[in-house]
Amino acid sequence: MTESLVADTPINLLDLVDDGPRPDAAPGIRPRRVYIETYGCQMNVADSELMAGILTRQGYDAATGPEDADVILINTCAVRERAEERVLGRAATLNGHKKERPDVLLGICGCMAEHLRETIHERAPFVDLIIGPDAYRRLPALIEQAAGAEEHELAIDVRLDKAETYEGLTPLRRDGVNGWITIQRGCDKFCTFCIVPFTRGRERGVPPREILRQARELVAQGARSVTLLGQTVNSYRYEDVDFADLLRAVAQVEGVERIRFTSPYPVDFTPKLIEVMASEPRVCPYIHLPVQSGSDRMLKEMRRGHTIAEYRQLVADLRAAIPNLALSTDIIVGFPGETDEDYQRTVELIEEIRYDFAYLFKYSERSGTYAHKKLPDDVPEAVKGSRLSRLIEIQEAICLEKTTPYVGRIVQVLIAGESRKSEHDWVGKTDTFKTTIMPKVPGSEVGQIVSVQVEEVTSHTLKGHIVTRDESITS
Repeated sequence: MTESLVADTPINLLDLVDDGPRPDAAPGIRPRRVYIETYGCQMNVADSELMAGILTRQGYDAATGPEDADVILINTCAVRERAEERVLGRAATLNGHKKERPDVLLGICGCMAEHLRETIHERAPFVDLIIGPDAYRRLPALIEQAAGAEEHELAIDVRLDKAETYEGLTPLRRDGVNGWITIQRGCDKFCTFCIVPFTRGRERGVPPREILRQARELVAQGARSVTLLGQTVNSYRYEDVDFADLLRAVAQVEGVERIRFTSPYPVDFTPKLIEVMASEPRVCPYIHLPVQSGSDRMLKEMRRGHTIAEYRQLVADLRAAIPNLALSTDIIVGFPGETDEDYQRTVELIEEIRYDFAYLFKYSERSGTYAHKKLPDDVPEAVKGSRLSRLIEIQEAICLEKTTPYVGRIVQVLIAGESRKSEHDWVGKTDTFKTTIMPKVPGSEVGQIVSVQVEEVTSHTLKGHIVTRDESITS
């Protein structure tokens, strides 16, 4: 896989499905138009949908793009420094629209707004709003504040709120068969390399009633697959409800065909959770299980809370309970103090576990973390690069070994949409999260789960054809 999870995903409100009334604009007054652009993980995508829901219900309209917008919002990720630099560069580009139309408002939202609260306005003085991940309820008020502000005045709210879960607010979902539900906000783990506890605050669970409400709404909007989101999703707790209880409850929502969750924390897997995963057919046999390093010494420095022996036993328990389990992970190379021996332990772990795929990263310092303050970044960049390249090469070979046995098999694929490469093909996912490409056939449509016979594979993609009823009878 590529070495970065960070991606820009422009979210245009025109592509979202509205499911509730909005206030009418005053006669003769055009509603303000908003454009949201998202950088980062699924949590950020879910937050963009939340912001879109808040704004449309306050009478905002969709912009076709930044050139058509009165308000431009960049929802940001702070996990890696490169992502922040990319966002600042993008903000400078979008500032061109403010030069052409001085009334345009430009805002930076999310984790980066929280992380760089004291320096964003110095580095990007043209920004009008800075909004942290716990301030989205106040987004319309902050926009109005910025619209009425004197030049160079800033509307800002980056306060962390340990009680905010956005209960009662309905996100404006992207039209599609897959939907996100944020079940947990914040993080209590404080891994030494991670900035998330400082940008999203302490861990708190969303009430189960709210999660089930959103699951039912997703089904009503056409979703067939639901992904539960949290920084350490399986540490979820709300009063006496734990994650295993919640997962079983979501699996009972009529119309939900597939359930995934990301990202679990190894320490918080329980036998009860494994039993629910194994016994509930709607829970997909796929887990993203970050390990970060194969060295116990590095895990201790990272404060991951587990050893490799414990992680290895967890994988064994999961695979024993769920024989067709697909497994992916996150790994950092070049963490402070990582020796050749530490790195070799990581290589050996990858070769032993044989992940279906992996997100592989070079370590980069994040200001404000324990590692940045206390652990010198002492592994040379050239060494980090060579270690990463070798790891990618090893993992890519394993990925191909994992997909090759699919040739000749029939797999169940949820059609997600049209392939980007050809209007004649569908693209979808198996329940083990394998991307699958197949030619369209009469009667097939988005949202169907179809049988696909695999004919060829790459390291990350299955290709085949939809098995027709006649073929099924013949076989």
